[in-house]
Amino acid sequence: MIRLASSSPTRARLLKSAGIEFIQESVDFDEDSIVASSSKNFVYIATLGKFEANIRAFGYDDYPLLVADTVVTAGGKILRKAKTLEEAREILLTQSQSITSIITCMIFQSKEMKIIDISKTDYIFDVFDLDDVERYLHGGDWRGKAGACMVEGFCKRYIKSVRGCESTAMGLNVEILKRFL
Repeated sequence: MIRLASSSPTRARLLKSAGIEFIQESVDFDEDSIVASSSKNFVYIATLGKFEANIRAFGYDDYPLLVADTVVTAGGKILRKAKTLEEAREILLTQSQSITSIITCMIFQSKEMKIIDISKTDYIFDVFDLDDVERYLHGGDWRGKAGACMVEGFCKRYIKSVRGCESTAMGLNVEILKRFL
């Protein structure tokens, strides 16, 4: 049994699908103040901040602690979580017909070990249909998603090629985590 320090339902589904028993609870960490020179630097700083906040709140004596963060990049920009529908539209259109990289950092701490991993999955997307974009936006599934991106949902039909693990793009590289559990 591990403690997933994330409110993400997608990360919870990934752990459940991988057969990893967990409880899910976390304390908040403010990512908005992060200034980083690169996407990998950003995602590491965000994950480390979440880790430190959750280690203070829960420790890892009762359950090993797992935290993660994900960032999306396209067109040379770090695409954060959209706060408005208009911002989500702009972020999605940046990914249309481009190479989009999804980078996830995870930190796992137990009494026996500490794992820090940064994994990346690259997608080449076809041109997004604008009517499809509007349906997705008004459906609201983009909320809370890095880069408003759902490779298992909206973006799936536009994938021309992929390099990396889908679980990384969904927010947690379970293939690496399972090797250590």
